[in-house]
Amino acid sequence: MTVGRRLRRTLPALVLAPLLALTGLTACGGTSGDEAGASGPSSRNGVRQTAGVPRTGRTSAPSGGMREVPASSLPAEAQRTLRLIAAGGPFPYRRDGITFANRERRLPSEPTGYYKEYTVPTPGAGDRGARRLIGGRAGERYYTQDHYRSFVRVTGG
Repeated sequence: MTVGRRLRRTLPALVLAPLLALTGLTACGGTSGDEAGASGPSSRNGVRQTAGVPRTGRTSAPSGGMREVPASSLPAEAQRTLRLIAAGGPFPYRRDGITFANRERRLPSEPTGYYKEYTVPTPGAGDRGARRLIGGRAGERYYTQDHYRSFVRVTGG
């Protein structure tokens, strides 16, 4: 294969990857197969949501570039789960409150047992779905809509 032909084949990928990264399409966006029943784009309190992921104009990046979102912009099911966590339960799923091992290393590195995970129900899902809230021992909260592939840090209530 000639250099020119190889360049023509790889050039689109070289151009497209940075564009996707800049637009944020690779971080926390889209839907996973587990969320096919999740609601589409909506607007509530001026915050755009896509399949349960809050879209704010905010670009703060606390830990390693992770986006922060206010708890009030999360789906209603996530807000209910946050209230259950604050109250100490009771939790609807047997596995709620188990240790989250952070095997994907998407959250800040902490000792084993530091993080606990909680289910955020997904409307229309026949199982626990893909959405979770992860709580740290110091009170920090993280939300994932795609079963640990991406996270946002939750601020406030």
